[in-house]
Amino acid sequence: MRIVFMGTPDFAAASLQKLLDEQFEVVGVFTQPDKPKGRGMELQASPVKQIAVQAGIPVYQPEKMRDGTALRQIQSLEPDILVVVAYGRILPDDILAVPRYGAINVHGSLLPKYRGASPIQAAVLNGDAVTGVSTMYLAHDMDAGDIIFTAETPIGEFETSGELFDRLMVLGAELLVKTLNAIEAGTAPRVPQDHANASYVKMLDKSDCPIDWNKSPRQIVKQICGLQPWPVATMELEGAVYRVFSAAYTEHCTSLAPGKVVSAGKEGLEIACADGKTLLITELQAPGKKRMKAADFLRGHAIRVDA
Repeated sequence: MRIVFMGTPDFAAASLQKLLDEQFEVVGVFTQPDKPKGRGMELQASPVKQIAVQAGIPVYQPEKMRDGTALRQIQSLEPDILVVVAYGRILPDDILAVPRYGAINVHGSLLPKYRGASPIQAAVLNGDAVTGVSTMYLAHDMDAGDIIFTAETPIGEFETSGELFDRLMVLGAELLVKTLNAIEAGTAPRVPQDHANASYVKMLDKSDCPIDWNKSPRQIVKQICGLQPWPVATMELEGAVYRVFSAAYTEHCTSLAPGKVVSAGKEGLEIACADGKTLLITELQAPGKKRMKAADFLRGHAIRVDA
């Protein structure tokens, strides 16, 4: 089965590497154009491109998907199927129609929940107990195609989006292999999504960072975990904005208003939350400083306690 793979970041690179390890026939790879990165702003290839180049697979990086160039390139490769994993581009219908088996996608949620750009972060931010990955046939509408297979996994109480991303990346690659084998054997299911239960998630940005102390401790913990590794939760303390990386629950209650400092010491920085509960900040980063344990930071920086 001749496969054209389309993807860009690490999440996609794991799937491409898995296909190569399993001896699938990948005849071409499409990925986003190289982008400037680092202090020198030198052009850097995507993780997918790096794997493809090392494997000697032709790489295509079209700037546009609707001017006919990508279509002609894909047609020239004569694929039996398109495999799309976090490519970052919407594919027009004429491209989807090229391969005889169509186009399939690996998505980081249990569809139809969390269609869109940040499904892994959304599962953590919303405090879900379980998430997973889905393989589906691509359709005209975003993430709305028929589901082939799903695989579930629990989410740890303090698991970050980055940690969950790493696990789902592997789970998705494994599910992709299962999916391709089933398609080639003619045994792949095709289950229409329940569009009435679909939910959508946007890309994250820095407006999501500030912690609202009027929320419950668990909601705040999930925000802290869900915004890692980017864009990272923040809190304001004595007029400065701190990045917050980890927190712990407490058994304490307080009469102080949400956001007030209850205690500051060897355990960390205790802050009042909703309903008289408190939360212990255990790892943070002060402006211009490195990330460190809150207790270490407090040994050299006195923070006024409101209690």
